[in-house]
This record gives sequence, C-alpha cells and structure tokens, in this order.
Amino acid sequence: MRAFPENLTFHRRTPDFEHNSVPPGILGQHRISEDVWGKVMVSEGNLTYRILEPNIEEYIIDTENFGVVAPQAAHQVEINGPVKFHIEFYHVKGK
Repeated sequence: MRAFPENLTFHRRTPDFEHNSVPPGILGQHRISEDVWGKVMVSEGNLTYRILEPNIEEYIIDTENFGVVAPQAAHQVEINGPVKFHIEFYHVKGK
C-alpha cells in the first residue's frame, strides 16, 4: 500500500459507519478530489480495501492497519461482517 505523506493537514472526517449503515457510494468504485488524501480507519472488525488502478491491490484493514486513499485513485471497500469505521480527509499543506 502507498505510504501516507507527512506534509498533510487534517481537514475533516466522516461519521462512524457500521456494516449496516455504509453509504452505497463507498461500496462502489469512487475517487476523492485532487490534492486530498484519505485514511480508512477501522475501530471494530475489519473490511477489505481495494485500490483499483493502475493495478488492483487488495488489503484487509483492521484496528491495527489503516487504508491509504491517494488523490484521484479509484478505490472501494467491501464489508466482511460487523465493522465500525470512518474516513479521515487531509489536504496538501498550502492548498
């Protein structure tokens, strides 16, 4: 998985999602904006995180490991069972 850059500033986070309250858009292929990075943070259970380009990469994200969402990279999550998670968004400093 790609490393999370150090030159970022926290912007916002989503509410906590649970396996039965995940917005459908997060489960399908989607992207975040240019100059925005994300962290998929799991507080209970685990989920599968897929980076869809340029090659498919698949990771299990749990309380010990977070997912890195790069700007404009197509990605999705898959719920594996009971889970609680949120997504944090960061901006490149000065942008």
